[in-house]
Amino acid sequence: MYTYEKPYYLLFNAITDALRQLEACQPLRASDVLIKAQQAAEEIVISEDA
Repeated sequence: MYTYEKPYYLLFNAITDALRQLEACQPLRASDVLIKAQQAAEEIVISEDA
């Protein structure tokens, strides 16, 4: 059975970081944080699903 804890926490923390970047008027950094987190979460899911 697969657990979604790792990718969930990774994405949750990235969203928090991205919101902080948006509050600091840094939308490109916020976008970068979210893209990297999405890629990392996908890698976790793929590696644990195999």
